[in-house]
Amino acid sequence: MDRFHELTAFITVVEAGGFSAAARRLDDSQSGMSKSISALEKRLGVLLFNRSTRSVTLTDQGRKYYDRIKPLLEEMDEADGELTSSSQEVSGLVRIAAPSTFGRLHVLPLIPQLLALHPKIKLDLGLSDSVRDLLADGIDLAIRVGPVHDQDAVVKRVTGTSLVCVGSRRYFARHEAPTVPEDLVNHNCLVYNEVTDWAFGGPKGEFSVPVSGNLSSNSMETILSGVLAGIGIGMFSRASLVGELQHPDIVTVLDQFMNEARDVSLIWPKRRFVPARVRLVTEFFVTTLSQRV
Repeated sequence: MDRFHELTAFITVVEAGGFSAAARRLDDSQSGMSKSISALEKRLGVLLFNRSTRSVTLTDQGRKYYDRIKPLLEEMDEADGELTSSSQEVSGLVRIAAPSTFGRLHVLPLIPQLLALHPKIKLDLGLSDSVRDLLADGIDLAIRVGPVHDQDAVVKRVTGTSLVCVGSRRYFARHEAPTVPEDLVNHNCLVYNEVTDWAFGGPKGEFSVPVSGNLSSNSMETILSGVLAGIGIGMFSRASLVGELQHPDIVTVLDQFMNEARDVSLIWPKRRFVPARVRLVTEFFVTTLSQRV
């Protein structure tokens, strides 16, 4: 039996929820669908479905197999579509994930230009400071600021942004500004994403200083609001403080010790085939973000 037919039958049974519904979708008989699945199970040597008179559910092995096979068949459809419509404009949905503040400042302003250049592309832009699981959340392209630890992703560095340590004039009116990083142990430091060791550089090389404070958050916007309100000192990437660095109440400190930089990277799931629409959007951000940040 044709292997591709077996795989198509398997995916359809999973998504239709049963053999009868799958048979209707593929214009096949229920017995034909059952034979295809049985042949696939025999070839693999595992049971893919738990069958009963009322329901058909995936086994653990079946779930793992579905998770692996589904993207491969989607890539085959993508490849067929690109060849058959190579003379047409690239279209389709691209799901993008970006950090909230960086996305608001640097990604959102570029969206109108991207859509004007490629009007048949659809974008789903999610802004969150949480690190999204690319495969589980169906993310086509992620934009991240900082180190990337993802073995199942392709990472392309676009540019870099330095770190900056800031507080408000109201805060420093009550607390003497730090002159060396070690002074931070006596200050209220606002912690982002549980980073309680802040990195600095000096004549003797790189070092870190443990910090603590009465406000922590996984949202950069929250930490920035706390700094602007005079609660304490925060550390940010310079790219996330484009407008706020010109704020009359914001003061930078420890500038001579701020040697560390953060990479701005584009990340996409590691797979054999990358759809044309994802490649196009990726290339757009490679060019525009490197010019902007």
